[in-house]
Amino acid sequence: MFTAALMLLATTVFSACGASNPAPTSKPQTGGTTAPAPAAPAPAPDAKKTDKIYIPVISKGFQHQFWQAVKQGAEKAAKEFQVEITFEGPETESQVDKQIEMLQAALGKNPKAIAFAALDSKAAIPLLQKAKAANIPVVGFDSGVDSDIPITTAATDNAAAAGLAADKMAALIGNEGEVALVVHDQTSRTGIDRRDGFVNRIKEKYPNIKIVDIQYGGGDQLKSTDLAKAIIQAHPNVKGFFGANEGSAIGVLNAVTESKKDKIIVVGYDSGKQQIDAVRSGKMAGAITQDPIGIGYWSVKAAVQAIKGESVKKNIDTGFHWYDKTNIDSDQIKPLLYN
Repeated sequence: MFTAALMLLATTVFSACGASNPAPTSKPQTGGTTAPAPAAPAPAPDAKKTDKIYIPVISKGFQHQFWQAVKQGAEKAAKEFQVEITFEGPETESQVDKQIEMLQAALGKNPKAIAFAALDSKAAIPLLQKAKAANIPVVGFDSGVDSDIPITTAATDNAAAAGLAADKMAALIGNEGEVALVVHDQTSRTGIDRRDGFVNRIKEKYPNIKIVDIQYGGGDQLKSTDLAKAIIQAHPNVKGFFGANEGSAIGVLNAVTESKKDKIIVVGYDSGKQQIDAVRSGKMAGAITQDPIGIGYWSVKAAVQAIKGESVKKNIDTGFHWYDKTNIDSDQIKPLLYN
């Protein structure tokens, strides 16, 4: 018994030692350090990479196609100006705390500048003050900050754009009747400006139009759908809805469809695939399109200019346009739509 056990133990040890011999043949697929080691990237490119100007770009979210288009523009500028960027944002546009954590982490990486689209225009100010104290230029994009810390903000004139949406809505409902709004939030500069731009235009120019409700869906389609349904139930005579961003607009559209109230006019904001399809089909009367690629591009370009000590305009207006099924395929509008 004892002898047999010794023989078994010896066999096991021998097998275990021998099992490591074939490893070099399989390591090339798993990044091993034996035979493939000479093919690994040399240190020089990594060192060169760290020498690049680093600019974190912190957006308001990732769940909408809009932000993917902004990212595309930021990456275009990064390539053109030979800088390194990271592009990130919370999963939803209601996660203010998570965005603040991202901003804190970005500051900890000692960037040369920061591009930031604030979910809450006031909550980020303490961290932005730290950036200023460290001589790190801050560029706002899409949504500004209630502070003079950002050297510039690359964004749509959201109040003016929402005012145009109100004019279009008024014309579509015959300048009279009840309308409602579903807005993504009441803390970001975009949410505030789009809400106030629409409301103020209605109050100033259209005395026979009544705004019966304003709700905030966090840019979430499902929540916006439920909110719009509740408004329809409470105000059965409502003639129009303004959805103040991509998620809000699609949520409103879903509510109108599910409530079988197809005569309600829906006006949106942004231009992702679902809205494009809805406008083409006539289910959505039209929407405001921004230039998301331009917003992303200018956020990085302005940061580079600031790092180099070049002058930068305090506000960079990236423009907006109304689109509906009559002009959606025009040369002016088509480049501003994104899928």
